[in-house]
Amino acid sequence: MSSPSESSFDIREIPFSRRGSWLDISPVVGLHTVRENLHLVSHQTGMHAIFAFEPVQNGLPVEAVIDATPASLRWRTPTGVIEAVFENDSTLRLRGRTSDLRIADATPELTPFTGSYLFHDPIDGALVFTSYETGRRYRVTSLTGTLTATGTELLGAGERSLVAGGDEWELAVEEYETARSPYSPTLAFDDAVASIAGEFDEYVDRIAPWRSERTPAVSAACYVLWSATVSPRGFLERESIFMSKHWMDKVWSWDHCFNALALAPGLPEEAIDQFRIVFDFQEPAGALPDSVTHSEVLYNFVKPPVHGWAFGKIRRALETPLDESVLSEIYDSLVRWTRFWLDSRRVPGHPLAHYQHGNDSGWDNSTTFDHDRLIEAPDLAAFLVVQLDVLAGLATELGRTDDVSEWQTEGRSMREALLGLWDGDTFVARAATHGRPSKKSSLLNALPIVAAPHLSEEITGLLAVRISQHLTEFGPATQLVDSEEYESDGYWRGPIWAPSTAIIEDGLRRAGETELADLISERFRRLCERSGFAENFDALTGEGLRDRAYTWTASCYLTFAREAEERIRS
Repeated sequence: MSSPSESSFDIREIPFSRRGSWLDISPVVGLHTVRENLHLVSHQTGMHAIFAFEPVQNGLPVEAVIDATPASLRWRTPTGVIEAVFENDSTLRLRGRTSDLRIADATPELTPFTGSYLFHDPIDGALVFTSYETGRRYRVTSLTGTLTATGTELLGAGERSLVAGGDEWELAVEEYETARSPYSPTLAFDDAVASIAGEFDEYVDRIAPWRSERTPAVSAACYVLWSATVSPRGFLERESIFMSKHWMDKVWSWDHCFNALALAPGLPEEAIDQFRIVFDFQEPAGALPDSVTHSEVLYNFVKPPVHGWAFGKIRRALETPLDESVLSEIYDSLVRWTRFWLDSRRVPGHPLAHYQHGNDSGWDNSTTFDHDRLIEAPDLAAFLVVQLDVLAGLATELGRTDDVSEWQTEGRSMREALLGLWDGDTFVARAATHGRPSKKSSLLNALPIVAAPHLSEEITGLLAVRISQHLTEFGPATQLVDSEEYESDGYWRGPIWAPSTAIIEDGLRRAGETELADLISERFRRLCERSGFAENFDALTGEGLRDRAYTWTASCYLTFAREAEERIRS
C-alpha cells in the first residue's frame, strides 16, 4: 500500500496547502469564482487572491499539466517543470527547471483599498508586495536563477509582476506583517517535501490507523482536514479547522463539532480544542457566535445546540478520560449555552425554545421555515433534550449534586414539550407566536431521532419510516424528492448533507434501527468515495455541489468509516 502522502488530488477541487498555513494555491479565488491559472490565496482578513501563477516561455504563456499531492505541487510544461512546497506555514518555496514562471499581482489596479504595491527592498535585495486586502507583506527572495520585476513602485493601474527564469531557478515567498530577517532556507527543497510528506503520513496514521481496502478515501479525507487547518492567529487563539480553504474559510458553531469527532480517537487534544473553539467567544447571555474567522466574529445568528450530543459522542471515542478541570470548564460552557436557549429563546409561558430564522438551525432555507421564520422546532427541542441529559450526567460525575435535579426536571419538561409537536405521523414545527404548523416534507422534521433513547419505540419506528422515504441511492435527501419544493441544488431543500446524515444515522442506531443506519452509512461513504467531499450533493445524481473541499463532509466520512471498521472487527 502506498503512503498517504503519495496520493494525488484535483487542484480544482481541493486547494494545495498544509496544516497551520493561512495560505493556499488554487484556481478558486472567491465565492464561486474560479480562474484559469492557479493563484496564491491568503485567508487573513478574509479570502484574498495575492498572486497569479502563470508558466511562460519566452515571455508567452504555455500550457501546463498540474499534479498535486499533499507534499508538493507540480506544473509540467512542454519544456520543463515547476514545483512548489510549503516550507512552513508562512513560506512557500518554488523552483523550476527549463521552465519560467510569471508571478503577477492578482489585482490589476492599486487603490487605497485593493491591490498590492511592489517595491525592491534595498536592505536584502528581495522584492516585496504589500497587500491592501490582507494588510500583510509578501516577500519574494531569489535563491538561484534570475528574477525580473515589472512595475516596482508603480501607483494606480498597471502591471506588477515578477518572472523567475533560468535553466534552474528557485525562490521563496513569505507572508509576514512588517519586518523579518532576510530569508535563509532552513531545508533544501527536496528535504522540505520529504518533511511535509512525513508530517502528513503521521497525521493519517494517528487519525485512521484502522483504515483498510474498504476505506479508499481516507487519505483524501484526511488531506481535506489537514490542509484546511490554520495556526492560532487573529481572533483565533487555538489551531482551527476551517470548513474549507475555498470561500467557506470560517469556523461555524456546529460545523466544528463534526471535525472534533473525526479527530477524537487519534488526536484527542486537538479534538477537544476543536470542540472548544467557539466557546472562546461565548457572550454573556450564553450564546455562541454564528461563525469565527481571522478578523471577524459574527453574532447575528446562532447555530443549533448539537454540542451536548457531540460531546457525548466525542467522549466515547476518546481513549483516555479527560482531566476533571477540562471537564468542569466544558460543563460550565454547556450550562451557559443551554441557559441561553431556556432563558433567552422561550416565549413567556412556552416550554419550547424557538429559532428566529432558518440560519439559527443551520438549515438556512429548509421548507420547515416556509410559513414562518420564528418557529418552535422539533429538532431544537430534541437537541435540548439530549443536551440536558448530558448536563445531568456531567453534574453527577463532577459532584454538582444541586444541578442534577434541575437538569433532570428541565429535561423531562422539554421531552414532554417535544412530544407536543408529534402529530401521529411525524414531528411538526409551530410558529412561536401564533402556533401555525410548518410543512412536514423536510428531513429536519425527522431529526428528533437524535433523542431516540427518550422517545417511544412507536415514535422512533415511525420516524425511521419517514427517514426511509427521504433515502436515495446516495443517502437521505434533505427534502422529499417527490415534493413540489424539491430543488436539486437547493441547499437545504433537497441535497444530501453530511451533518444531517451523521445525526440521523446515530439516532437510528440508538433507536435500534441498525439495518437502516448501516444502509445510510454505507451509501454516504460510497458517495464520498465517488464524488469527494463537497459541501453537499445532488440527492439523485450524487454530484458534488457548492464548495468542493468541505471539512465536515470529510470528517463525517472518517467517523462513519471508523465506526464501520470497528463493527466489522468486533
